[in-house]
Amino acid sequence: MGKTYERIDGRLRTFIEAQPLFFTATAPLAGDGTVNLSPKGLTGSFAVLDELTVAYLDFAGSTAETVAHLRENGRITLMWCAFQGPPNIVRVHGRGEPVLRDDPRFPELLTHFPDIDATPHGLRAIIVVTAELIRDSCGYAVPFMSYDSDRDLHGKRFAREDDASLSAYFAKKDHIATSLDGLPGLPLPLPPSTV
Repeated sequence: MGKTYERIDGRLRTFIEAQPLFFTATAPLAGDGTVNLSPKGLTGSFAVLDELTVAYLDFAGSTAETVAHLRENGRITLMWCAFQGPPNIVRVHGRGEPVLRDDPRFPELLTHFPDIDATPHGLRAIIVVTAELIRDSCGYAVPFMSYDSDRDLHGKRFAREDDASLSAYFAKKDHIATSLDGLPGLPLPLPPSTV
C-alpha cells in the first residue's frame, strides 16, 4: 500500500503542491510534553524549494508551538491528504528550522512565495523542512470534501497590525514567547522585517 520516495518530484510534487491544506506535527523532547498538530493553508504559502526541501510561511496565531519545538529539537512531520480525486496521503518526516524575519536568508526565501502577499497576515517566520523520510499511503478512509476558497478572516484580522502592534499582540498571548511546556518560542519583540 505505502511507498517510500527518495525525493519530492514528479507526481509526488504535483500532488503536494495541488493540496489547499496540509498539517504539521511537532513535539518537545520531554516524554510528557505537548504534541502539537496544526492545519496550514492559504494559497501560495507553501513551496517546494528542491527535491528534499520544502518551506511554508508561519503567520500570526495564538501560539508558537511549532517554532518552540523546532528550536528545541528540529523534529517535524508534514502531511497532505487527498480530499478530492484518487485517495492518497503523503507524509514528509524531517528536520525543520524557523527562519526568523531578521535572518539574512529570509528575503531570498520569501521569493519562493510569489503567489501570496504575506504582509496582511503577520508573517513571523518561514519554516524550512529538510526531508529525511518521504512516504505515501492509501487514503481510503479519507472522506471526499470540496475546497471552496481560502477564508479572508486571517488577512483582515492581521492587516491592521504593524511590527510594533503585532509584537504587543504577541506579548499579551500566553504561548507565543514560551510554549505550552515552557520552551522558548518566538523571540519578542518581533524582529523587524528585512523586506
